[in-house]
Amino acid sequence: MRIKPTITVKQDEAFQYLKDTETNEILFGGGAGGGKSWFICAAIISSCIQYKGIRVLLGRAKLDTLKKTTLNTFFEVCKQWNLTTPEHYIYNAQTNIIKFFNDSEVVLKDLFQYPSDRNFDSLGSLELTMAAIDECNQVTEKAKNIVSSRIRYKLDEYNLIPKLILTCNPSKNWVYTEFYKKHQEGKLPKYRKFIQALVDDNQNISRHYKEQLNKLDELSKQRLLFGNWEYDLSKDSLIDYNAILGIFDNKGIDGDKYISCDVARFGADRTVIMLWQGLHLRYIKTMLKSAVNDVVDEIKKLQQENGVPLRNIIVDSDGVGGGVTDYLRCQQFQNNARALKGENFQNLKTQCYYKLAELINNGQVGVNCNNVNAKNDIIEELEQVRMKDIDKDNKLQILPKDTVKDIIGRSPDYSDAMAMRMYYEIDSNYGRYFVQ
Repeated sequence: MRIKPTITVKQDEAFQYLKDTETNEILFGGGAGGGKSWFICAAIISSCIQYKGIRVLLGRAKLDTLKKTTLNTFFEVCKQWNLTTPEHYIYNAQTNIIKFFNDSEVVLKDLFQYPSDRNFDSLGSLELTMAAIDECNQVTEKAKNIVSSRIRYKLDEYNLIPKLILTCNPSKNWVYTEFYKKHQEGKLPKYRKFIQALVDDNQNISRHYKEQLNKLDELSKQRLLFGNWEYDLSKDSLIDYNAILGIFDNKGIDGDKYISCDVARFGADRTVIMLWQGLHLRYIKTMLKSAVNDVVDEIKKLQQENGVPLRNIIVDSDGVGGGVTDYLRCQQFQNNARALKGENFQNLKTQCYYKLAELINNGQVGVNCNNVNAKNDIIEELEQVRMKDIDKDNKLQILPKDTVKDIIGRSPDYSDAMAMRMYYEIDSNYGRYFVQ
């Protein structure tokens, strides 16, 4: 079966990378209407037809969304190429598998990181010949990496190399960091390719589509019409995005050792313990569903191994954390306590977040973090540190925790623990008369 589709210049470029022996990961990123979803579906279909008995994953953050969007594009491409069901393929909505006439199959997958499956065990021992993730900006980098690790099925038989296709619109997350930014800096590794495609690059799309994009708000227009990756995500952001990325390369200001700890309150929350050397975050310990005594033991162990004075240990004392501070007799951190030194903040938590933002923006904070999932969580949480309308007492506020949880889908436990460390930067005299 020979198919000669009408493709754009950018889609042709992507197809060339799909066929070469160097490229493992292709990001087709840009504005809306650039032909990204069409390419990802066309690449899958053409590969399934060309190679008998292969297995391809087509994923998106939520399976329901995939079925309502990307899958419709898949069927549209089949129609354009005169592929019909059941002659050429069969779609099983129960198993979420598309089976082709030559035994090649496409597996539809939900790639959202659920609290109950943080390691994506649901992917199991699935073996793939190729994989594609539509709107990859909506999944974690960890999800992408695990999918990539599953690409090994029948590669030797057909003399192929692993291929992972990604698509997305401009986003400020790991896609920006690992693909766009490195592409702009000329530092993108050879096995990765980035293609920017805009609506004007797609001669096959209706002219009315661009007209609709022109009617969007300015922020959406920058992202979706102009493919602007450097858009200002929020005028209210306290921390510059590139400054957030920079903390993982910064050494931070040297100084005394500190421990800060945000204790989990609910089932899905995490207890996060951080060891600091001055403003250099050296070590992060994450604990799930831990009892008070387990948290106490972990802090004591870290304290003894690193010689941290008791006065330099600060723990969130709201809720369950109160039990930890009672045992340790360390500094308590009460989020809604008054701001120190009479400064014009809604509470202590807000004051500490403003201080954290100041130091990060000045390049004075450094973070050691080799866990890619934790790193991305830190970036995402710090990005949500935003100003909120001044309250009735004219005091500065930040987005409340419940609002942040609604945005990112979890509690900002990492950033909260980082903010607590700022207590000592604000009250530089703390501990002078501390009795252990």
